[in-house]
Amino acid sequence: MSTQAVTDAGDSYQSDYHLYEPHKAGLPKLGVYFKELWQRREFATEMSKASMRGANSMTFFGQAWLVINPLLLAAVYYFIVNVLSSGNRTSGWQYFSHLTGGLFLFYYFQGAVNTGANSVVSAGKLVLNTAFPRLLMPLSAVRTGFYRFLPTLAVYVVFHILAGNPWNLNTFITAPIFLVLITMFAAGLASVFAALQVYFRDTASFLPYFMRLWLYCSPVLWTIDMIDGHAGARALAPFNPLYPLIGGYGEALQNGTMPSLDIWLAAVGWAVLACAIGFGYFMSRERDFAVRL
Repeated sequence: MSTQAVTDAGDSYQSDYHLYEPHKAGLPKLGVYFKELWQRREFATEMSKASMRGANSMTFFGQAWLVINPLLLAAVYYFIVNVLSSGNRTSGWQYFSHLTGGLFLFYYFQGAVNTGANSVVSAGKLVLNTAFPRLLMPLSAVRTGFYRFLPTLAVYVVFHILAGNPWNLNTFITAPIFLVLITMFAAGLASVFAALQVYFRDTASFLPYFMRLWLYCSPVLWTIDMIDGHAGARALAPFNPLYPLIGGYGEALQNGTMPSLDIWLAAVGWAVLACAIGFGYFMSRERDFAVRL
């Protein structure tokens, strides 16, 4: 989008107008775009609050369900894994704390991406009638997911204490850094799927099945050290972005250990790559959204 002056030859009259170029022209001026994005951050905040009120997430029972739902799933998975496994590493408070912490984090990630995928299509009238950086919509969805995730942290602390997990600098510094990285990764994916949903309306319907499969392939039901003896699993793990993101978060939070350098590099790389590709693709297509909705 660019602003130009129109001069009338007779009256030397100048007026500003906005020229909306076709999406094939490429990305907008990033400095101007992100400046406007920052200036409109309160707009995204209000969108997020409205979404949470609509989902009853700001009521007592609405927030209680945000905790009860993944907690019940953790209990189910704990029972299933213990039935199917004969090892001692999948029993006791230590494993259950890992399971709850991983599920809480994964469902934050899943909710942010799923909500973000529907953010543009569900706000069709807003897109048609209001001028603002469209990237605010998937980012608002990520904010909603984060605030729905916060109540689960208090529940996790209880299991952290029961498991006797350590409290150290990794717990209070390294784990939040990995939380920021997975938030960046979720924002990038939410932007990609939000744009794809405009063109392919079945994208959001496909996501829950993909996410369920991704859950089983990520260090949520299992820990990083559980696959040390499986060469095939270790070879494929680096190709799963959630392996370093959730794995590093789990090692820092539940074990109190500093993740290895390769985990750090992979986590930062996936987070930055997701934001670069996701934001870039979304911004390059957003001028076409009004025509497609």
